[in-house]
Amino acid sequence: MASNSFGQLLRITTFGESHGTALGVVIDGCPAGIALAEADFLPELARRRPGQSAIVTARKEDDAPTILSGVFEGKTTGMPIAVIVLNQNQRPEDYEKLRKAFRIGHADAAFAGKYGHRDHRGGGRQSGRETVARVIAGVVARKILPGNVKIIGSTVQIGPHLASAYKPATIEKNPVRCADPAMAKKMEAYILDLKAKGDSTGGLICIRVEHPPKNLGDPVFLKLKSRLAEAILTIGAVTGFSYGAGFQTAAMRGSEYVSDPENFGGMLGGISTGETLILCLSIKPASSIGQVAKEGRHDPCIVPRVIPVAEAMVALVLADCYLSQKIYQSFSSLYSYVEE
Repeated sequence: MASNSFGQLLRITTFGESHGTALGVVIDGCPAGIALAEADFLPELARRRPGQSAIVTARKEDDAPTILSGVFEGKTTGMPIAVIVLNQNQRPEDYEKLRKAFRIGHADAAFAGKYGHRDHRGGGRQSGRETVARVIAGVVARKILPGNVKIIGSTVQIGPHLASAYKPATIEKNPVRCADPAMAKKMEAYILDLKAKGDSTGGLICIRVEHPPKNLGDPVFLKLKSRLAEAILTIGAVTGFSYGAGFQTAAMRGSEYVSDPENFGGMLGGISTGETLILCLSIKPASSIGQVAKEGRHDPCIVPRVIPVAEAMVALVLADCYLSQKIYQSFSSLYSYVEE
C-alpha cells in the first residue's frame, strides 16, 4: 500500500500519474454550503502550470479541472468533492529508455525496490505533476478559512542570489516569483544561464500567513509547527523546513531571540498566536541535468512552481486545524451550558 491521503477532519486523497489519463483529488470533510465552481481553481492552477516561462518545463497542459461530485447548484454538499484534470500533452515515448534505467537523484530505484513494479513515464506517481491535485485541494481549503487569512509565498533565494527587499505586490510580476524586483532579474538570468548549460539550481521560499486564526494546533504531538512541517516535507522537491528565526537560532542569545516576535514565527507551544506565520523551505536543484535535460522537458529551477503547491499544503493544514478548533469550541460551549 502507498500513502496517498493527507489530513484529519479535512482529508484529501490524490491519484493519477504524470503520463496517465488524468490526475485528481477527493476532498472529504469540507463543510456544506461553500460556493465552489470549476473556475475557482483556474488562477491557482495557472500559477503551478508548466510552460509559464523560459525558466520552467516546456510541457503544455491546460490543467482544466472537472468537478465530479460534492457540489450542487454551485455549493458544496458536505459530501466528498472529486475533481480531475486530464493529461493532454503526454509524451511517454520520451521516457522509453528509462524503462530499465534508473535516473540519478530520482526515486526510480527506490520505487522499484519497494514495489517491484513502476511507471517509468516521467516518474509516474513520483512526478511533480501529482501536485496539481494538491493545488486544487488548497483552493477548497482557502474557502474554509476566514476571508482575511492571506497565504503569500515568495522566492527569497536562487543559487547565490538572495532577496533583500519585500514588495509582495511584485511577486506575480516576475517569473521567479521574487518580492525583490531587482534581485528577480538576477535570479532569472542565473537560471537561464544554467539552462543553456544543461544544469539546474535550487533555492529558498518564504511563506507568510497574514491574519491566521488564533489557537490552531495542539501542544504535544499535533503542534501546528509539526503539522506544517509534515505537509511541506511531503512535497518532493523540498529538502528542509523551518519557521520563525529557524536555524539562525543556533547562533542567537536568548535576549536576541525574545527581542523580535517574528523569531517565534507566529507560534508558541505549537499553537498559533494570531501573529503572522513565517515559514521557510529549501528546494533542491532538479536532478534531470546534462543530456537528459536537453532531450526532455525539465525545469532548470522548480522553485517558482513549488510556491503555489506549498501555499496549498499550508492552507490544508490551517483549514484542518481550524475545523478542529471550531469543534473544540462547540464542545466547550456545550459543556459550559450543561454545567450552568
